[in-house]
Amino acid sequence: MELRRRKEKVEARPKEQKRAKKLIGLKIGASQIAAARVVNNGTAELVEAVREPLEPGVVVSGEIRDADALAGALSRFFELHKLPKKGIRLGISNNRIGVRVFEIEGVGDARQLENAVRFRAEEVLPIPLDEAVLDWVVLEDGMREDGTSFRRILLVVAYREVVERYLQACRGAGLEVVGIDLEAFALLRSLSAPGDTLAGEGALVAIAVGHDRTTIAVSTGEFCEFTRVVDWGGWSLNVAVARELDKAPSEVESIKRQLSFSGDVVIDGLTPEQSAKAHEGIQRALAAFARELIASLHFYQAQPGALGIGEIVLTGGTAQMPGFTEAVGRLIGAPVRLGDPFRRVKVGRSVPDRTQSGSLAIAIGLGIED
Repeated sequence: MELRRRKEKVEARPKEQKRAKKLIGLKIGASQIAAARVVNNGTAELVEAVREPLEPGVVVSGEIRDADALAGALSRFFELHKLPKKGIRLGISNNRIGVRVFEIEGVGDARQLENAVRFRAEEVLPIPLDEAVLDWVVLEDGMREDGTSFRRILLVVAYREVVERYLQACRGAGLEVVGIDLEAFALLRSLSAPGDTLAGEGALVAIAVGHDRTTIAVSTGEFCEFTRVVDWGGWSLNVAVARELDKAPSEVESIKRQLSFSGDVVIDGLTPEQSAKAHEGIQRALAAFARELIASLHFYQAQPGALGIGEIVLTGGTAQMPGFTEAVGRLIGAPVRLGDPFRRVKVGRSVPDRTQSGSLAIAIGLGIED
């Protein structure tokens, strides 16, 4: 499922295109650019996976602040790693993208369904359709006991301005974008295969902890049923440590990298008292994150047809901090494990060491074609 602007006329709706076998999944975050070159030919093969730092302030909370600067960074990134500039599938994720699941009853033909979905989109999402791009898929086509037909719809709507700024930056770098996808969908593709079921038929909760935001995606095995973006990431820990030590957040990165959620340790260059304060700061910050996760999961489970939580899987660079996964599990009262971004792919020889690979999960998922 990929975002595109749907036409008013059903006849103009894009036909199913032949699936591209070679894709480059492109993940643009607040602190880095990551790309995964994947060959899809029965089994997805990860041919190359690369990443480079991105200057702060170019992308903030999933939105581009400086399209020209991003275009330049993308151009240098692709040239440095000699990546093809065609077959790019771009991921987007922010709080101005809406995802909803709803049912439509008694709709017969395609034209009626198209109109009904657009009507419901105006009802359930706070985005004017003339300012939006949208896409949707039918999750279920069924019949009720009284003989009424229904379709269960997954709808995605994003502000056109957000999408266009990403496309502008990609065009400026000479990139040919063949698709734009939600990072939540890509996250699920990297961590689970279509039809995967969990013990007890519970839902899979995939969580990618980024630099300044976290993407949460819930799947029942076939589709993403719920997604949310939380304004919390690794930078939140920088802010917490900086507050305790009376420093700027940018000054405590090396300190944060020495911290652990498994227990207090004395940090190089800090006194025992300062080290203890730094640990207290990240524990408080993580507790705030856990409250956001719990609220999101409660919201999902309040939806009609929601399943129990079967498994929670974390990924992202911050998730690889010592003790992070276990600490999240304790705070939310559920089993949590660290996900494997390479689970779905055959890894080529040129792919570097898998350590610290969590930040590649979404890029890899963007490159996988199911």
